[in-house]
Amino acid sequence: MIEEVFADAKERMNKAVEAAKESFATVRTGRANPALLQNLMVDYYGTPTPLPQLAAVANQDARSLIITPYDKGAMKGIEQAIRDMHNLGANPTNDGNVIRVTLPELTQERRKEFVKIVKTRAEDARVAVRNVRRSAKDDLDALKSEVGEDDVARAEKELEALTKQFTDQVDDAFKRKEAELLEV
Repeated sequence: MIEEVFADAKERMNKAVEAAKESFATVRTGRANPALLQNLMVDYYGTPTPLPQLAAVANQDARSLIITPYDKGAMKGIEQAIRDMHNLGANPTNDGNVIRVTLPELTQERRKEFVKIVKTRAEDARVAVRNVRRSAKDDLDALKSEVGEDDVARAEKELEALTKQFTDQVDDAFKRKEAELLEV
């Protein structure tokens, strides 16, 4: 019973950490990265569609991306979605076959804004991990009558260690992203 609670908590905490890392990847650094456009929704014939379903995105160089649409009719929608993306600040150009997106150089002030965004996302991930801990603790408390208080107390200590392990993973990912953002 206790093992099931742990397995579930560990899986959910791991998902929270992975979601945080994916969220960090969408924040722009000094380098162009196809992950920046991973969650971009494009109006494709009236239907919001994720960009990866409409086009291939690749790095051209350190500050530019090349987007190759599968359907040339989607080019205008893709360009508009990129222009409307508030964190990017890029103006895409279209040569009829591909869309080139050159990312402007980040100012120090903009870098600090992005660090604040990532810091907020990291705190959200820590809160998610702690919510999983609270839920698992409630499940353990419900098992007190079946397995005994000593086992539950031991399990709660292990749960605290597990929680610390996952919050440390979030902190490490945040520190890496912060260093990447502040690197000039």
